[in-house]
Amino acid sequence: MIRVDVKPVMLRWARERARLSIEELVQRFPKLDAWETSAAQPTLKQLEGFAKATRTPVGFFFLSEPPEERLPIPDFRTIRDERIRRPSPDLLETIYVSQQRQEWYRDHARALGESKLEFIGSSNSNDDVEETAARMRRALEFDVAERGTLPTWTDALRRFIEQADALGVLVMVSGVVLNNNRRRLDPDEFRGFALSDDLAPLVFINGADTKAAQMFTLAHELAHLWLGQTALTDSNSASVPDAVTERWCNRVAAELLVPIEQFQRDYRRDADLAGELARLARRFKVSTLVVLRRMHDVRGLRSDQYWAAYEAEIGRLRGVPKSSGGDFYLTQGARLSKRFARALIASTLEGQTLLRDAFRMLGFSKLETFRELGRSLGVFG
Repeated sequence: MIRVDVKPVMLRWARERARLSIEELVQRFPKLDAWETSAAQPTLKQLEGFAKATRTPVGFFFLSEPPEERLPIPDFRTIRDERIRRPSPDLLETIYVSQQRQEWYRDHARALGESKLEFIGSSNSNDDVEETAARMRRALEFDVAERGTLPTWTDALRRFIEQADALGVLVMVSGVVLNNNRRRLDPDEFRGFALSDDLAPLVFINGADTKAAQMFTLAHELAHLWLGQTALTDSNSASVPDAVTERWCNRVAAELLVPIEQFQRDYRRDADLAGELARLARRFKVSTLVVLRRMHDVRGLRSDQYWAAYEAEIGRLRGVPKSSGGDFYLTQGARLSKRFARALIASTLEGQTLLRDAFRMLGFSKLETFRELGRSLGVFG
């Protein structure tokens, strides 16, 4: 039986890169501890299994030291004011797939002679926040009062996505890598990113986050598109980032979702905080954390009160169960962007795109699934 001479540092790097502990892998690889201390070596089959489990290309294990993997887009994420340095395989693959989809749609739009989108790069971080948010609301046909009448967070988020889609933005919402439900994306690693382009702007939202939090993420990433800026962010409504553009995008997102003048009219300062949080969150269809931020903005809460309420609310939200399941084809429409999926399916049916390429970008390989998705999106009857 042939053993493979793998540097222990490469095994540890692959495991840590995948954010897995020895305890999580030891049932599948009982000798992992020995491999990592050079007391034993894996067979080629074992190494291939380990590569699959850690989502690492097999070729990497023949290197003498770990490669430096860099994110392909600017990174504005921070945790406790420190830049996050090591991206997970799930995040990297999600960005790469999104870039491939964007490239395809850009070529498709160019072939159709579509006009460039004027809102991309139409603002800069010195622009007035309220004026910028007002321009965005007009472009998106975003009516705060209308959104308040929608029955659920899901309805409000769906409506917001439809408005961005109608404007020309490819909005993709997924909590997993492609369609692999075993590879769940971590909201603590990232909440979303924007890939700016004047023909194929794309926003990816981490669907593993709460619906209310996804509302803020979409608003934040749209602000990046108005700047003409590609960025990976944590889009936290409570944070005060070091980067000027991140602070500006946070403020624009809050103003887009909860206009300060309207908030001041609706806010009952003498009401019970918990009740008022719930009422205003339903009213504006945003996270209670965004409402807390706005209360602080209008000086309804002192800084110490705000942070105490924020930590308490974070604790409460962590205990709220998340919904799961749903219609497969509705989920696919959200994961892929209806605009992108319709265009890709139509192009494939017309013979402009190879079926294998369409399957690769869609994340599945069954022809019947392809056909049914096309029917659900109204591409054909």
